[in-house]
Amino acid sequence: MSQHLRRQPSGKSAFSMRGCACGCGDTLSLTSGGLSRRSVLAGVAGAAAAAVTGLGSGFGGSRAFAQAASQKSYRIDVHHHLSPPTYIQAVVENHLGSPPQIKWTPEKSLADMDAAGIQVSMLSVTQPGVNFTSGETARKLCRESNEYAAKLISDHPGRFGSFAMIPLTDTEGALKEIEYALDKLKLDGIGLLTSYHDKWLGHPSFLPVMEELNRRKCVVYTHPTTADCCVNLLKTEPPTLVEWGTDTTRTIGDIVFSGNAQKFRDIKWIFSHAGGTMPFLIERFIGQPKIDPQFKPAVPDGALAELTRFYYDTAQTANKASMSALTAIIPTSQILFGTDFPYRTGIDHVKGLRSCGLFSDAQLNDIERGNAVKLLPRLST
Repeated sequence: MSQHLRRQPSGKSAFSMRGCACGCGDTLSLTSGGLSRRSVLAGVAGAAAAAVTGLGSGFGGSRAFAQAASQKSYRIDVHHHLSPPTYIQAVVENHLGSPPQIKWTPEKSLADMDAAGIQVSMLSVTQPGVNFTSGETARKLCRESNEYAAKLISDHPGRFGSFAMIPLTDTEGALKEIEYALDKLKLDGIGLLTSYHDKWLGHPSFLPVMEELNRRKCVVYTHPTTADCCVNLLKTEPPTLVEWGTDTTRTIGDIVFSGNAQKFRDIKWIFSHAGGTMPFLIERFIGQPKIDPQFKPAVPDGALAELTRFYYDTAQTANKASMSALTAIIPTSQILFGTDFPYRTGIDHVKGLRSCGLFSDAQLNDIERGNAVKLLPRLST
């Protein structure tokens, strides 16, 4: 399967589906190579088994590898978290936050970037964002966090960009912060969580904000969080284990099948962690309008046409199993390098992508830099 994937043109999706979406004798194929559904499933199973080796070699990284990677800093990390001082204070006071989040410093980011040959990191505040508060407190936290990010960009020329945090559930506050962050601070885009309590990103209450983001042709980066429905479901499973990948998938589905993907075509979406569980569920995404015709108007060209326009990062998915699933349906032109620092390191992901055995040197260059430059031209300088 990996040899077949390496031959795919970077600008085209390798996935196609024929027949009934319910699984009664349908055939799944990858381009003209004609791999059968059974072959694809066997290949994915093999990739999952091989990932044990890939993951093992992808974590950590040797000193020699780090030194080689840092000889030329050209990579762009689109999934890199900051924790402004006032934000740290707020999450601590609310008994939230994790040690990596609370102990973050700019110096730690720069050291990790240098070790992995990362030229620019796109900063974003990670979950819970401002989901734990509301009103003026949420507006103030967003403003202070965005101003702090802007100062880091100014203090370290050429090293940082930022996706601004906004209080999405507060429409007036969100629109004001979009204007301030993009027009005054000149930040690079907007960062959203996958859900806000019991609402995902296709919810009608968010339409005024989506209209503005679309009008501005905005890059919108998303990060998973834990929705109200799914807090503390299992004592044996923290939300990071299963729920965050699932919430990413929920919000992708909500954007697509609410019709927002079709309506707001100038929003440039980035989804974390290789799209969560979406690649594994691709047959259901494609088949949903066939099962229930009410969804057809939302995807007149099919769900796959929408999914292949989105961007997906490599954070915590730089392994053979995850990348095999993603590249089976998403062209490499839509994959961006992401590290999830400070929860993981940049060198983890540099090594992990190379241990996959799926990408040519040209494709790796596109994933690690070229695709991000096309999406965010400011980063080309």
